[in-house]
Amino acid sequence: MSDELKQRFSGLAEAVAVRRDQKAFAELFDYFAPRLKAYLRRLGMEASQAEEITQEVMIVLWHKAALFDPVKSSLATWLFRVARNRRIDALRRDKSGLLDPDDPALQPSQPEAADDALDAEQRDERVRKAMLDLPDEQAILVREAFFLGKSHSQIADDTGLPLGTVKSRIRLAFSRLRRTLEQDDGDMTLH
Repeated sequence: MSDELKQRFSGLAEAVAVRRDQKAFAELFDYFAPRLKAYLRRLGMEASQAEEITQEVMIVLWHKAALFDPVKSSLATWLFRVARNRRIDALRRDKSGLLDPDDPALQPSQPEAADDALDAEQRDERVRKAMLDLPDEQAILVREAFFLGKSHSQIADDTGLPLGTVKSRIRLAFSRLRRTLEQDDGDMTLH
């Protein structure tokens, strides 16, 4: 997510917190609700449960937007953390015996090792640089698909491009990214 988008969302959350701005909330809802629901579905929740928790998360945003601190995290991180916690609460409330105490979602996450964090940061930087080498028509579609979580069909609908064009441009972009990153790996081993 771009810094510009993060700042926009922070400003909208502030408008919700300070003025109960319904337009700001509607924009945040339209953006985050489908992504939260998709995230919860990927974690194995039924569609109706995912929808219910998504609604709860958005209600938290409406009532407790003042608790969001843009210095500590992005709004996306805050909302997805609320969704994750609500999911865990729902699993704990489930008395049907389906709760698996060994479910990784119920375990506290381990702090990331410093060398792993550095490797991830360096990898992310390499990917960002490689993205700059992509033609705009490919880079835009990759961002839509992988940073905004849109399906190829949604991208086709949003852009007016044929679905086949969207798929082929993303495939070409990945091929190009792979070559660039493999070349970088080769250059790094030579030094």
